[in-house]
Amino acid sequence: QVHVVESGGGLVQPGGSLRLSCVISGITSDYFNIFSMGWYRQAPGKQRELVASRGSIGTTNYADSVKGRFTISRDNAKNALFLQMISLEPGDTATYFCNTVAGTWNWGQGTQVTVSS
Repeated sequence: QVHVVESGGGLVQPGGSLRLSCVISGITSDYFNIFSMGWYRQAPGKQRELVASRGSIGTTNYADSVKGRFTISRDNAKNALFLQMISLEPGDTATYFCNTVAGTWNWGQGTQVTVSS
C-alpha cells in the first residue's frame, strides 16, 4: 500500500522561508520515477490547488501565484519530493500535500504552513 507523508510545515513570518518534504513508501524507486509529482495546497474554504509539479525528466511547472518563490525538486532514489519556499506571504497559508499530478495515491495528512506576523 502506498503511504504518503508530508513534513516541514510551520509558522513563519511574512518574507520567511520553509522547506517541505514528502516521502512515498510502499513503491520502488523505479516506479516512483515514472510519475510526474506535484505539491498541492488547500486553504480553509478553498479547493485544493496544484502549485508546483516536476516530471520524471525534470520539467517543472508552477502556479502563477508562486512562480519565482517556490522551487520543487525530487530525489528519486529516496522516493522523496521537496518544496523550497521563500518570500512567503500570508496568502500561502494552507495545508500542503504531495501526490502525483493525477492524484493517483491516497492523500496524506499534509503539513500546515501558516504565514503570519
